[in-house]
Amino acid sequence: MSAIPDLSSISEAHERVSPFIHRTPVFSCKSLNAVAGANLYFKCENFQKIGAFKARGGMNAVLSLSAAERSKGVATHSSGNHAQAVALAARENGIPAFIVMPSNSAEVKKAAVLGYGAELIECEPTLQAREDTLQRVIEETGAILIHPYDDYRIIEGQATAAKELIEDTDVIFDYLLAPVGGGGLLSGTSLAAHYLSPTTSVIGCEPAGADDAYRSFKSGELIPQTNPTTIADGLRTSLGKKPFEIIKKYVGDIVLAEDKEIIAGMQMIWERMKIIIESSSAVPFAALLKNKDRFQGKNVGIIISGGNVDVNKLPF
Repeated sequence: MSAIPDLSSISEAHERVSPFIHRTPVFSCKSLNAVAGANLYFKCENFQKIGAFKARGGMNAVLSLSAAERSKGVATHSSGNHAQAVALAARENGIPAFIVMPSNSAEVKKAAVLGYGAELIECEPTLQAREDTLQRVIEETGAILIHPYDDYRIIEGQATAAKELIEDTDVIFDYLLAPVGGGGLLSGTSLAAHYLSPTTSVIGCEPAGADDAYRSFKSGELIPQTNPTTIADGLRTSLGKKPFEIIKKYVGDIVLAEDKEIIAGMQMIWERMKIIIESSSAVPFAALLKNKDRFQGKNVGIIISGGNVDVNKLPF
């Protein structure tokens, strides 16, 4: 796929993956509405297969391969959720999966990848090490690359989360908020909103300690991630070229949240909504609370990106 996904390709992706994923619920919470001063609608991808939205993109990418390509197996690098997504998609299609993960990935995510039957290859926790190790694995195995975010098949799969949110909610959203790491979810969310709810402004939310998307968006030039320091482990990766081109065109803004604000937001959602979310998922809510005046009285959709957290290492 060589062009930015249009509405028909996103709809086709949705039909393709629907038998393999959950249509996750949309929750609201009166006490959080009161805290935020806005009407919040949470798209709960923490209830998705593998516990994260990435099941959508990973499944779409694998199902989009030809039979000949699938027979070679698939390979990727990921700190966790995309790794699980590709491992699950490979298992569902009866093909091998080779997953490169940084050594500092959450143990719960490593265990899940192994549980889906994939081969796990650990590497040093740098983007260069991930890419070099993945290249070696592909050369040795002949497996097909499923990139975590710099792939239109991934982006159109991730777009289905916002598509469902818009379809399943009887309001017109003023804003949709999504976390941004590699950019697959944010770019897909912005495309879904552009096609299905064109008056809605999409805002990316990023940790201040891993702000390459923010700096790239403000400068108009892609700035690589360097030495990210944030509790939001799913957002430490570098923004991809394909997502960035979409984000530049269709995203209204990118805002930041500090780790202490992310932790506070995460704890508030655990306590008030009684649901498990991971730190990366709390970034949009934290960013909203930091910029309350902007969202006052507005209808705001928030993508809760996942719930894969080690409950023995909670930050609060």
